[in-house]
Amino acid sequence: MARVSRQSTRQSSRQSARSLSRQQTHPVDRLLPLPKLTLYGFQHVLAFYAAAVIVPILLGNAMGLSRPELVYLINADLLTCGIASIIQALGVWKIGARLPLVQGVTFTAVSPMIAIGLGAGGGTAGLLVVYGAVITAGIATFLFAPFFSRLVKYFPPVVIGTILTIIGLTLIPVGLQDAAGGARLIGDLAYGDPENLAYALGTLLFILALVRVGKPFLSSLAVLLGLVGGTAVAWFLGDVHFGAVAQADWLGVSTPFHYGMPRFELLPIVAMTVVMLITMVETTGDVYAIGEITRKKVDGDTVARALRADGVATVLGGVLNSFPYVAFAENIGLVRMSKVMSRYVVVAAGVFMIVLGLLPKAGSLVAAIPPPVLGGAAISMFGMVAAVGIQILGKVDLREERNALILAVSLGAAMLPTTVPTFFDRLPDDVQAVLDSGITLGGLTAITLNLFFNVLTGRKAMEIDWEDMADAEDPGGPAGPYVGAAVR
Repeated sequence: MARVSRQSTRQSSRQSARSLSRQQTHPVDRLLPLPKLTLYGFQHVLAFYAAAVIVPILLGNAMGLSRPELVYLINADLLTCGIASIIQALGVWKIGARLPLVQGVTFTAVSPMIAIGLGAGGGTAGLLVVYGAVITAGIATFLFAPFFSRLVKYFPPVVIGTILTIIGLTLIPVGLQDAAGGARLIGDLAYGDPENLAYALGTLLFILALVRVGKPFLSSLAVLLGLVGGTAVAWFLGDVHFGAVAQADWLGVSTPFHYGMPRFELLPIVAMTVVMLITMVETTGDVYAIGEITRKKVDGDTVARALRADGVATVLGGVLNSFPYVAFAENIGLVRMSKVMSRYVVVAAGVFMIVLGLLPKAGSLVAAIPPPVLGGAAISMFGMVAAVGIQILGKVDLREERNALILAVSLGAAMLPTTVPTFFDRLPDDVQAVLDSGITLGGLTAITLNLFFNVLTGRKAMEIDWEDMADAEDPGGPAGPYVGAAVR
């Protein structure tokens, strides 16, 4: 009896140890069951897809590429997005933040790439110069990452919070534009049609209802169910057509240097390197945002690993006929809404994106989601990004005039290109390429003003206290005891 008792005690101790180990696993590092990984990963893809393909569409149309060439760019982009997201979330050596961050083509690079491509003659010849600049800028990002991470001390909450608020506020108009029918309908009578607005509003209300009355599992899938439900209603009413799916090829493999060997020219390389320096600020803000949401401590090493992943992904983009990559703020809002913190969900999303990049027919099926439906979901997600910024700003004493001015002037600067798109039209093209991005202009303003008011005057900046976050409001949520821990 004593022997049995001791054996039972040892088994009980081992079970308790395993149970404690599971409880101590951070939600970010928790491997979810395969069905949940599949559902949550696919939700990220649906939320991400439209923003992922818009850059190659804009660039391809501006440079006069044929439709087959444009489809090829989209497939290459999705393939590279998937690989880059897996690297960022899973981590390889000192590359990758190991956080639930989805990688996507940066919008900041659109105008510079169009200027570079058209300056080189447009078409595929222009793409070769673009790719040469992209590859070089990616290498520079990788090499500069550890040095840039040491500058994190110059990004106190007033800067990080301001940048994240700006990212959210400048993304919301993109969602609103989709809600009205999408950019392709601007100037058309169908733009802003009540039917489009009804789809967007219906999708948004459905998502809110699921979050409000649904069980934790349904709430975590609210965006996915909203997109599927909105698309199903649009199909039933005859506003969704799948003809493009039937016409698409089953297999499309993106081969390295498809258009030929890249051309390396000095001025395009300098311009693209400047763009990547700006996106490094954006990625830094995104890393802190996801750290705030998941209650995962972020330090200089985390930022360096995230930036190295940006650099590797950008080099890979130039090789595989795609573009510069950055941590995507759009999906940060989805992490906040779903409360699913596992980085393995992003790995699953990366696998889905690779499949979509290799199967144009599958990609066409996802592309059939109507813009108004996507816009309804995007409004909530992009608003969540701004909410994270406001949450961080809650740690800042805005009664102090200098902090208030940093926020106020930066928001004003960010709104210039967002609300008045022609504001910088009289300036040189190279200058416009930087100033036409509200995220870039507002972020640089916040950084500069913080240097002027705080760093150069020797005032000590308050750091984010990651250990002082409040406990979760709903410890029983799908992500465990850390869910919502950052919400005060």
